[in-house]
Amino acid sequence: MRLLLVAAVVVPAWSQARLSLEEAVRLALEKHPSVEAAAAAQRAAAARLEQARSGYLPKLNYIESWQRSNNPVFVFGSLLTQHRFTEQNFAIGFLNRPDFLNNFQSQLAADQLLWDGGLTRAATRAAELGRTVTAEERRRTEMQLIAQVVRAYFGVAVSQEALGVAQEAVRAAEADLKRAEALRAAGMATDADVLAIRVHLAAMREQEIRRSYELDVARAALNEALGLPLDTAHELSTPLRPVTLSEAPLAEHEARATENRPELRQTRLAAQLAATQIEQARAALRPQVSFRLAFEADRQRFVTRGGANWFAGAFLRWNVFNGFADQARIREASEGLARARAQERQTEAAVRLEVRKAYTDLKAAQERLEVAAASVAMAEENLRIIRNRYEAGLTTVTELLRSQTALLEARLRRLAAIHDQRIAAAALELAAGRLAPGSEILR
Repeated sequence: MRLLLVAAVVVPAWSQARLSLEEAVRLALEKHPSVEAAAAAQRAAAARLEQARSGYLPKLNYIESWQRSNNPVFVFGSLLTQHRFTEQNFAIGFLNRPDFLNNFQSQLAADQLLWDGGLTRAATRAAELGRTVTAEERRRTEMQLIAQVVRAYFGVAVSQEALGVAQEAVRAAEADLKRAEALRAAGMATDADVLAIRVHLAAMREQEIRRSYELDVARAALNEALGLPLDTAHELSTPLRPVTLSEAPLAEHEARATENRPELRQTRLAAQLAATQIEQARAALRPQVSFRLAFEADRQRFVTRGGANWFAGAFLRWNVFNGFADQARIREASEGLARARAQERQTEAAVRLEVRKAYTDLKAAQERLEVAAASVAMAEENLRIIRNRYEAGLTTVTELLRSQTALLEARLRRLAAIHDQRIAAAALELAAGRLAPGSEILR
């Protein structure tokens, strides 16, 4: 029976896929809906650029229409275009009261814009900037997703370790309970000692239960970050240990951030886009020149009894005055440029502040690691001494329980410090705009 229970635990573990942090990031970038949405937005921006560039190309339209009327002007003109006008059609009676006439008209027309004052050029430039903005938005989405995966991955790792610490505390409390019962049987401990250890054991079991459910939630959060079903099982292969980073001063991180952060690049692009919108508004004041070539066929019947003609012409259109709307658009675009430049300064300040916070968080986490490691070593040694003294009847059960609790808390603080150091390292890379699938913090 015991062998069956062991097999029931081991076989599912074998069936779980091993997952490193780098593999988790790669999987998230392939599967997560946010990346898919960002990619769709980037493709849409590329399509808008194609639309803007189409302004340089000719427009070809085919029109098929049918009309029937006894309107004298319509009949007179239709007979001419159908090449069916005769001398009899000059009769006064026919001119005043003609019979109904059908006109099936087919028209193929080509229009080419020759010059529009730079409007198409400005629209194309705006679309190019828009495409670059969406590319930066996708990079921002991917960086934030990588940071989310790092948090979720080590959230599972720290939950597993915390559960292990709680289980070890339960085993230690069970062993202390056996010792206390043996000492009571030998007359060296009281019922109060045994009862106190039983209460402590119950508290440790509560910790174990809570850590177990926290692990379930952490695993679901990891799967959500990976874009997978929440119940997908993984065996994490990247251990929860401090990451070793190359030292760089704060000024270097800030310089990288101002150069690489997608948010800053987007605000700079927004300023360029606003300047392009000013050019678009000014282009509306300039004349436009276009050329049109058309071929037309008019028939009394759908396929017979008709004639054909062609038309070619050049056109000049100049917006001389439209109620000051164009001037208002120019002012609006100018204010948009001023706003974009102000937002750029604001974003740069916010990015620098974020870098400084991430930098200090990482420094604090690294210093906490040293303190926590020393605290665990001291707590373990203290518990060993107190346990020996208790077994020798030289101290109380209260001191023993206090030492056990201190060791549990020290181990949990060390786990938290390691977790925070890994998260802070990722946060600093994110703040500097350098977080990518190949970042050293993922190893």
